[in-house]
Amino acid sequence: MAVLVALGAFLMTLFGGWVAQRVTDRRHLVLGLAGGLMLGVVGLDLLPEALEAAGEEVFGVPQALLLFVGGFLFAHVVERLLATRRAAHGAEPGEGPGPGAKAGERTPQVGLVAAGAMVLHSLMDGIALGAAFQVGGGMGATVALAVVTHDFADGFNTYTLTSVYGNERRKALAMLFADALAPVVGAALATLLTLPEELLGSYLGFFGGALLYLAAAEILPEAHHEHPARTTLLCTVAGVGFIWLVVGLSGG
Repeated sequence: MAVLVALGAFLMTLFGGWVAQRVTDRRHLVLGLAGGLMLGVVGLDLLPEALEAAGEEVFGVPQALLLFVGGFLFAHVVERLLATRRAAHGAEPGEGPGPGAKAGERTPQVGLVAAGAMVLHSLMDGIALGAAFQVGGGMGATVALAVVTHDFADGFNTYTLTSVYGNERRKALAMLFADALAPVVGAALATLLTLPEELLGSYLGFFGGALLYLAAAEILPEAHHEHPARTTLLCTVAGVGFIWLVVGLSGG
């Protein structure tokens, strides 16, 4: 049953990526929505789960929050290192993957790393789905609703993150397919292994910090750079609201 539900997540992820492709003439709206979806996933889904699973304190601070900050800093350092390396190989100084850079001047590796993290997150979704069905049908149905619904946002964000950093369309499609396949693989793996809850919570905290950096420092500034319209802002708010709706319907 878990694998069958994961196939639904597979299709929903592909649908999210298809939507991201079809609205390229409204790129600022796509980025605004993607930023809102990412912000919602981090603040309303990943971080609460991380705190619940890995809430032990380290020197007065919850472990999940420390890793959350660590993930944010890690994404920042990686982006700066890749931008510096690219500049050293002939790019314009100061034209790294900052908010004002054009798509062709951004660092493709950053997009691939970010999309890779989304794929790993989707793999964890599949594992959670498989584990939930092992607990019981009711728990499985709740987790299935959350996974299938928010995999639309995962597919949308995976394609957007890969392409907005200047990667070729075929690479964006490859990452989208990998993200779609990941929940199926994760659900199958759940029958063979079980991840410690604390390890899963630590990963969610770290990944949430990295995702927040990309949303706040890259995606949203880019969305408002050339088109600072109210519709872009509304798309961002709608993205957050959509994730809130998903979390509420799935019972948190």
